[in-house]
Amino acid sequence: MPPRWSRIPTRNDPDYRKLDDRMNFAVHVAIFAAVNSGVWFVQKVQSADWYWTPWFTGLWLAVLVAHAIYIFAVADYSESTSDSAAAPKDS
Repeated sequence: MPPRWSRIPTRNDPDYRKLDDRMNFAVHVAIFAAVNSGVWFVQKVQSADWYWTPWFTGLWLAVLVAHAIYIFAVADYSESTSDSAAAPKDS
């Protein structure tokens, strides 16, 4: 059963942004695992001498780790102040 959101989801909602970013990260991990396992499987089955396979996996893993660091340590999910700055003020 998919998660239910108690209010209308918008990117201005910090809880929704956090959940959305983590779900995108989970998709990134799943694609990484599927593609890399496929590449390594084909390489082993064909006994291919692909020099680029470790580089491909290593570089993608580095991007994945950077994505994880951003999502879990750097990203600021506090209330957005840009909306209040863009709103017209009563004078």
